[in-house]
Amino acid sequence: MIKTRIKEYRARYDMSQEDLAKRVGVRRETIGFLEKGKYNPSLVLAWRIAKLFNTAIEDIFMIEDGE
Repeated sequence: MIKTRIKEYRARYDMSQEDLAKRVGVRRETIGFLEKGKYNPSLVLAWRIAKLFNTAIEDIFMIEDGE
């Protein structure tokens, strides 16, 4: 499972889910699903989000080991 720090980064940048969604070309619901761990991003989407926040993909998205 992939965990994210999107919500934390949005707070740092004072950005709503809607703002982030528009800037990376997805729907607001997609950002909500990412934050809740209900959706794994494509590599392109992960790259766009990381680039927007001027950080590395692995700073925002972490793979959580299963059992």
